[in-house]
Amino acid sequence: MNESEKMNESETSVADRLIAAALKLSKDAGRMTFSPPVSHVYNPLEYAWPAHEQYLRRFGDSRKRIVFVGMNPGPFGMAQCGIPFGEIATVRDWMGIAAPIGKPARENPKRAVEGFACARSEVSGRRLWGLFRERFGTPAAFFAEHFVANYCPLAFFDAGRNLTPDKLPASEAGPLYAVCDEHLRGLAEILEPEWVVGVGGFAGERAALALQGRETRIGRILHPSPASPAANRDWAGTATRQMIDQGIWA
Repeated sequence: MNESEKMNESETSVADRLIAAALKLSKDAGRMTFSPPVSHVYNPLEYAWPAHEQYLRRFGDSRKRIVFVGMNPGPFGMAQCGIPFGEIATVRDWMGIAAPIGKPARENPKRAVEGFACARSEVSGRRLWGLFRERFGTPAAFFAEHFVANYCPLAFFDAGRNLTPDKLPASEAGPLYAVCDEHLRGLAEILEPEWVVGVGGFAGERAALALQGRETRIGRILHPSPASPAANRDWAGTATRQMIDQGIWA
């Protein structure tokens, strides 16, 4: 990087850099194609961009000590509102984010995008953000040192079923992981976190691989999905203990 580039970077806000990185990720991942059993692919960074940009500008404009990384958008969370783990009530009422939400280029009739009118609750998001709200009280207190992102920006469906990125064939997962790894490294450069915490095993493994050789410390907590029996037994208590045991939280 030459002196001119360094000066330009220093004059650019953290949020502006996050926004540029997110737009690049959206473009790079959005141009990819996927074969059956994938029937539909959603890119919330396109059709829900106004809400996601609000999130980045409002809560991403400073360095962070801890960055939580999830797998990819959930069908009733980020796929609806553009916010990672975006349980609608939390995003609207706690974060104070609301914006018009468009439609994916090819909508799955069994997983319609209703935006902030979606009546379904994203259980994983309700649990994750519920823990943060209970522990920190206000968004300002939480986001002072924390941030939440997703590793992969795309949601995949097999007709009515949600498909996670780890179920893709290697020939399709490889190029996707490459652009997601690049984005995660960029996120770490911009936010300069001490810790990147994978929410679930997949995100933790991808973070460890993408950030290998860097000083960033990698942590992991149990994923809050209701599909996990362990998560249905006091997930908040388990995740809190895991954070404390790893030295991430005091």
